[in-house]
Amino acid sequence: MDKKSVILPALLVMVLFSVSVAAQELWSLEKCINYAFEHNLQIKQSELDVASSNEDLHQSKLNMLPSLNGSFSHNFGWGRSYDNAQGIFINENTQQNFITANSNLTLFEGLTQVNDVRKKQLDYLAKKYDSDKIKNDISLNIAASYLLILFNMELVNNAQRQVDITQEQIERTKKQVESGTVARGNLYDIQAQGANEEAKLVSAKNKLMLAYLDLMQLLDLEASEKFDIDKPKLEITGKPELLPPQIIYDKSLTLMPEIKSAEYRVKSAERAIAISRGFKSPRIYATGTYGTNYSDQIGINPYQPISETNPMKSFDQQWLDNRNGTLLFGISIPIFNGFQASTNVRKSKIYKETMELNLELEKNKLRKNIESAYADALAAYQTYVARKKALESYKESFNYTREKFNVGMVNSTDFNVSKIQLSNAESDLASAKYDFIFKTKILDFYLGRKLTLKDIAQVQE
Repeated sequence: MDKKSVILPALLVMVLFSVSVAAQELWSLEKCINYAFEHNLQIKQSELDVASSNEDLHQSKLNMLPSLNGSFSHNFGWGRSYDNAQGIFINENTQQNFITANSNLTLFEGLTQVNDVRKKQLDYLAKKYDSDKIKNDISLNIAASYLLILFNMELVNNAQRQVDITQEQIERTKKQVESGTVARGNLYDIQAQGANEEAKLVSAKNKLMLAYLDLMQLLDLEASEKFDIDKPKLEITGKPELLPPQIIYDKSLTLMPEIKSAEYRVKSAERAIAISRGFKSPRIYATGTYGTNYSDQIGINPYQPISETNPMKSFDQQWLDNRNGTLLFGISIPIFNGFQASTNVRKSKIYKETMELNLELEKNKLRKNIESAYADALAAYQTYVARKKALESYKESFNYTREKFNVGMVNSTDFNVSKIQLSNAESDLASAKYDFIFKTKILDFYLGRKLTLKDIAQVQE
């Protein structure tokens, strides 16, 4: 056989296999979270809010600069008018140009502008931590959905194993019926149980499919896209070493963005009070103007009409001669404005108290969440240990029942009951395991640790 005829197909198979593997790249938990940070629409929206707040901060700084505005006009006039120089009415067309620049600067107004800049800085930081809070929430939701997929995978595997066991028993029972050692009714019972377990397998696969769909929707991926995750084998090797809730709470107070955001909003409310008080103080300001003008009715001697002996003054000369400017310093003192300033101060104080209460609510919510997660983690571990022992017992019971069923010492009903108990025990253990893993990950999250499964998982080959 020609070597090329063997090598070329082999190379083609290898290329197609490598392309298939690349197309089926598996998603780890970390990759899912990082992808969401870059593509999730809710996160992008929060980042736009942060960018808008940053523009408000930038504008508050620019508001401290003096304003500068200019104007230019060109006027046309025609018809009957009175000429003061000649003392008569005349009909003529006129043109005039005016150009003016003016500037305003607030020198002092109770430090309202300075306090406004500080307030905008605090508002910007609060918005930034609000965005971080959204990222944290999405991270936890992704972790929960990721673990839900793994949980449903175990349920599918358990359901498939029960179907396989029942199928073996169906084949064995058929032989026993044919040999006349077992009544045909036992075969019907086993076949009915097999059909019921196949229905459970289909249900488990549907739940797995929906779990995948939930995760893909969190990542804003279309359902038609190819998507699969790593299948880590999660191991619980011993009793968890959990820090006391108070230590976790004290640490999380310095880390959680919802606390930081609430703290900055309290500080922002303090600046709002200072701004409101500033409007009670006098405003010291400076105003400057500069301009010039031109008219086609002004001669070399402005007090005489334009004639051959008194020609019109040139455009350049008029703009130079007509220049004028003013510089004004003033003070505006608020005396009575319907007590608006006092009302604004009181409202600002109320707002500050509201923000302080909101901070305490966030702290209480955080403390309760940590205490609940800690209690849930301990309870989940104890449940896991108990269900693990129960599973071992049900395994021994089922193996014993199966041996007796194979020799005709128990009927199909007892066999099915024992197998159902084993299946339920397997599902209960899987539920307890993933519940415990998620609760411990929440506690790690509150300690500022990265959400990962690598510390308790070995990726299956």
